[in-house]
Amino acid sequence: MNAITLADLTLEDLLPHRAGLLLVEQVLEVDSTHAHALFLVKESWPMADSRGVHPLLMVELAAQAAGVCNGWDRVKTLGIHSDQMGWLVGIKKADFFIDSLPFGGVVSARAENTYSFENLREVFCELHLADRLIGQVTLQLFQAT
Repeated sequence: MNAITLADLTLEDLLPHRAGLLLVEQVLEVDSTHAHALFLVKESWPMADSRGVHPLLMVELAAQAAGVCNGWDRVKTLGIHSDQMGWLVGIKKADFFIDSLPFGGVVSARAENTYSFENLREVFCELHLADRLIGQVTLQLFQAT
């Protein structure tokens, strides 16, 4: 089980999302406490209009980055074929520093588990567009067993 590397996995192995709601483009790094992922802003994304994508979608980007980290932890501890249940997500705090995510922009999200106890996690995520900080999101995650 522990010999699995990121190159051995697909995004679908880590996240329960599929098709149009799987927004992660690339995972740059991951371990059991953090993940760094890239997202390419597309016109097909939810909450898109003629100006770009509403910044509220950064909550979902943070949640997917957190899902990569916690999916990695699941695979490493329980195996690749373990049950891939999703997490209930609550927004503890979210600050957005941009009016709209521009189409074609690459958003970098680094999510880190700041608290973990059994099936409860608190995750802090910073989101950047190029070198500009565009959002900070703190999520609370719970996974039913």
